[in-house]
Amino acid sequence: MPIATRAFAATASDKPLAPFSFDRRDPGPDDVAIAIKFAGVCHSDLHIVKNDLGNTRYPIVPGHEIAGIVTAVGANVTRFKEGDRVGVGCMVDSCRQCKPCQEGEEQYCVPGMTQTYGSPDPKGGEVGQKITQGGYSDAIVVDQNYVLNIPDSIPLDAAAPLLCAGITTYSPLKTWNVGPGSKVAVVGLGGLGHMAVKQAHAMGAEVTVLSTSDRKRADAERMGAKHFLINSDKTAMQAAAEKFDLIINTVSATHEIAGHLNLLAKDGTMVMLGLSTEGMPVFAMPLLWRRRRIAGSLIGGIRETQEMLDFCAANNIACDIELIAPDQINEAYERMEKSDVRYRFVLDIEKLVA
Repeated sequence: MPIATRAFAATASDKPLAPFSFDRRDPGPDDVAIAIKFAGVCHSDLHIVKNDLGNTRYPIVPGHEIAGIVTAVGANVTRFKEGDRVGVGCMVDSCRQCKPCQEGEEQYCVPGMTQTYGSPDPKGGEVGQKITQGGYSDAIVVDQNYVLNIPDSIPLDAAAPLLCAGITTYSPLKTWNVGPGSKVAVVGLGGLGHMAVKQAHAMGAEVTVLSTSDRKRADAERMGAKHFLINSDKTAMQAAAEKFDLIINTVSATHEIAGHLNLLAKDGTMVMLGLSTEGMPVFAMPLLWRRRRIAGSLIGGIRETQEMLDFCAANNIACDIELIAPDQINEAYERMEKSDVRYRFVLDIEKLVA
């Protein structure tokens, strides 16, 4: 039987999110049915709701940071059982045949991963829909291969943002081999940045936070940062030149990055994580002079995401969250645009009112 689902959805780029009802598909033999308890609010949700990328299909239920409890499993499901604590991140399927999928990096699926919301659904879409719908809702049905185990030591509400923010920062830290002796700078102490600080510190790196003001210094130090730089302080920035092996740039707004390249040591890399929608000028000389790189990174594959969850559990890492009711989502979006959140909004789905 299809699962009647309550949600909050956007119906147009210029309208607030509002209560919405639809049916999830009848769970199949490979599916896991999940009662969603908490859903993180990602900055990319805001981009999609406002159609900043020009491809949003309405109505759309955002949310790809999902934590909940298994309510039913299909006949072929072996990894999960009713009552398990589970998570769903940014993708719910992929082609499974291309090289990235075969290598366990489904996020780079060549035909394109099936995103948790807003993607054509290879299993037919939600009932009455043609696209996937996300976690600002009280239930979801997901193929078992795209469901994660949430360790018991991580509270479900604080675990939800790990399914996007946590893996988005963990993946480049692992890819660029961060460990003891590494010097890592994190640009922006927001939803992504605060996770990068905690994870890099737990990996043994010496961490520096770059920010536009001093107001988050105490938080950065509490999370594990050894140094804190104001990026408008030219003297301090000059003193930090050629100090860092890796810069994790989490800023999603258009900002100046050319000057930050001088902070990289030889062979250093700046990894861009923020979903900016405008170009940012970069000059060749700082790159050529020290064989520096600018790179990008998405989320991680399912295998790496589970590794991240286990790493966070082992190191007592979770997101700093502000728990809100679903009907506060529009206010949360307004605050998020002003960077007024420490450090991730999470919807308490049990407070969802139809």
